[in-house]
Amino acid sequence: MVPTPSAPVFEHHAPHRLGTGEAAPRLSWLVDGAAQGYRQHAARVQVLTTTPRGQQTRSTHHLPGPDQVLVPWPSAPVASRTRIAVRVQVDDGDAWSPWGPWGHVETGLLDPADWTARPVGPPPSQDGEPGRVRATFHLPADPVHARLYLSAHGLVEAEVNGRRVGDEELTPGWTSYRHRLRYATFDVTEQVRAGENALGLWLGDGWWRGRLGFGEGVERFYGDHLAVIAQLEVVDADGERHVVSSGPGWRTGRGPVRASGLYDGEHVDLRDDDPSWSTPEHDDATWGPVVVHELDPGSALVAPTGPPVRCVEELEPVSAVEREPGRWVLDFGQNHSGRLQVRASGPAGHQLRFRHAEVLVDGELHTAPLRSALATDVLVLDGTDVEWEPRFTVHGYRYAEVSGWSGPLRPGDVVSRVLSSDVPRTGWFRCSDPLLQRLHENVVWGARSNFVDVPTDCPQRDERLGWTGDLQVFAPTAAFLFGVTGMLTSWLRDLAAEQEELDWVPPFVPYLPLPPFTELPRDPMAVWGDVAVLTPDVLHTATGDAALLRAQLPSAVRWLQHVERSAGPGRVVHDTEQLGDWLDPAAPPENPFEATTDRFLVATAYFAHAAARLAATARTLGEDRLAHEQEVLAGEVRSAFAREFLTPDGRPRDDTQTAHALATVFGLWPDERTAAAGGRRLAELVREADGRIATGFAGTPVVCDALTRAGHVEEAYRLLQSTHCPSWLYTVLQGATTIWERWDAIRPDGSVNDPTMTSFNHYALGAVADWLHRVVAGLAPAAPGYRHVLFAPRPGGTLTSAGATHSSPYGTVSIDWSLAPEGMHVEVVVPPGVTATVDLPGAPPVQVEHGRHTFHQPVPRHPDQHDQHDAQEAL
Repeated sequence: MVPTPSAPVFEHHAPHRLGTGEAAPRLSWLVDGAAQGYRQHAARVQVLTTTPRGQQTRSTHHLPGPDQVLVPWPSAPVASRTRIAVRVQVDDGDAWSPWGPWGHVETGLLDPADWTARPVGPPPSQDGEPGRVRATFHLPADPVHARLYLSAHGLVEAEVNGRRVGDEELTPGWTSYRHRLRYATFDVTEQVRAGENALGLWLGDGWWRGRLGFGEGVERFYGDHLAVIAQLEVVDADGERHVVSSGPGWRTGRGPVRASGLYDGEHVDLRDDDPSWSTPEHDDATWGPVVVHELDPGSALVAPTGPPVRCVEELEPVSAVEREPGRWVLDFGQNHSGRLQVRASGPAGHQLRFRHAEVLVDGELHTAPLRSALATDVLVLDGTDVEWEPRFTVHGYRYAEVSGWSGPLRPGDVVSRVLSSDVPRTGWFRCSDPLLQRLHENVVWGARSNFVDVPTDCPQRDERLGWTGDLQVFAPTAAFLFGVTGMLTSWLRDLAAEQEELDWVPPFVPYLPLPPFTELPRDPMAVWGDVAVLTPDVLHTATGDAALLRAQLPSAVRWLQHVERSAGPGRVVHDTEQLGDWLDPAAPPENPFEATTDRFLVATAYFAHAAARLAATARTLGEDRLAHEQEVLAGEVRSAFAREFLTPDGRPRDDTQTAHALATVFGLWPDERTAAAGGRRLAELVREADGRIATGFAGTPVVCDALTRAGHVEEAYRLLQSTHCPSWLYTVLQGATTIWERWDAIRPDGSVNDPTMTSFNHYALGAVADWLHRVVAGLAPAAPGYRHVLFAPRPGGTLTSAGATHSSPYGTVSIDWSLAPEGMHVEVVVPPGVTATVDLPGAPPVQVEHGRHTFHQPVPRHPDQHDQHDAQEAL
């Protein structure tokens, strides 16, 4: 077998990414076709760079050693607008492999001086219409290379000579605009031509000017104007470079979009649309001059580190019911984020209305959980046959109502386009229980729905904020299922920028001054603010990216300093604003922070855990002094936790699932005796609750792990496979296709819980999927970037088989196990460059190397036959 390296990946970018922001991008590659026992002894890296005018530079670099993930750039830093091609050879100690395929990226505008474009837009409008902007330009010769660099105050979509540019949605996304404004890069070489050309730009309110937040929210938070920042650079066949930059002289005019909001939807009147508006032939005599704005002096135009939002899937209705003539209710079979695409016809002036909701009540859309979000799109027809979808809105829904429809609703007339950040899928789970399989799919869809440029809490109501606590508890699951590091790197940079400005890790990023947070002291809110320490740690474990740890270290240190100041010399977090074990199912519906577990117990437990993880981060980075300081601090907090929250005999004063779980997983028990007793008590609490969950945001991610570590695997499975309310599988049996915000968002009597805070698409409580991957399937990283893997499945409950697959930085890692009367059969796959430990019940751990390995192990097993068989029949 001949080892063959893959095309290299640059940083965390997708292949062929345009407009990257790194002058010296790190490289990663896989190795295919290697014989068992393969070791990379060295690599050769060939670098080919090309300028827009076609000037090329080639170099070859010898890299000794086994590194193949995030390898430092071996060549000279590149300039703006450089096309980079890299390929790799590897040496296995006996011979050099053939050259692998080329990997490609292209840098964007790396220097602020590269920008000549200025923000331009329509004059202020009393009716709030977003308007459009256009410019014409002449090219003396055919183009050979053309790039459009595009950003906006608001949202923007471009057309060149009557054709849409690219397939990205909601450009430029949502960043902390006061600090960072992202731009996108598009290849428009095939759309421009010699002679006259036109560039047209649609504008939308988006996050810049639109309504944001809950309650009354805020409007026009970042500005009361809309503007586009567009720089078109063309190299023609004669080698001449032409730059068309937004600025004075550009024109603005009215378009068909009457209103555009992320919450309320889009209103479009096609009677005011002229398809020629973005062509040079268009007569723009009725258009006026643009208003020229300035960039915020504290904000920088930055290249993306992650993928854009795109349509990642299309859903056809699984049912369509005509409730009355012309009014249809459609079920797409899956809750998701997206918007409708319709094929329609009718007389000019005829209006179609599209409403969206997550659930039905009595066959009709139940919109109360949307709160004030209208989630309604309106289309006024122009008398022609049209294919249309909104441009600058996104909804969270499973069901849609179509009103004003003429004639039958045929297949393909209305489809739902699923919008999400185009993060690659990297993790899969499978098992013998269809209910658990559906639960895992719900987790996947919850992530897909809420990764819409920023990691939001929900995609449907008047909120959709980047809540830090939700992401913190879900990050391990997210990092297994999707390649989220690029997306979250951008978000963490925003977090650090907001933190530096506010001297506080806010509960959501980007931060908005929303009551009640504007009226509360800026206290360190545990679980939520701990994202500054714990999420970079999770991403480093998943990818081996120590540079990300280094970049976020000041933010992590600043967070712990804030917690330490608030706790004082007693090292116990008291007298601060805390959300605690948010949405504990026993908390009153109207007061979800009033959990049964003391919120200061939760905060102090997290204080100890965050200090310990920051110490580990510091050790990784060679910051030994900081590591020692944090290790001492973590020990002091653990001692304080025992004094304050444990009885003299070592039991938690709060006898709850969350208290026992946090103490177990965060290592807060004073000794082995109390740890064992705590584990036994946690198992008793689960049995006393008949398998019902009793944890919120803080306890849920750790409760199954706590039971497993304490040796009570069957109680963990009992929690997992319970179908009583509250439980994960209760939601599945109620028809959930995503993870709910509340355990009982739909109560056993079929009624919907308090609509002021009942989202049917929140991923936080789906953090249990991390345990499914690591413990049920038995696949976990044992070294950063999966350089070493732990296979340690722990069968239980009624499962007879399970497995997981992960696309690690080194290649595919996989495990499958099944039970038979004679014992447990296990098969694992280890990619080249990786070693693994196989730890099966009842057997000593075994070390294995690259390759496919099978094991047979007798496993005594006495499953707890609770209500699972009936549940499977119900599904």
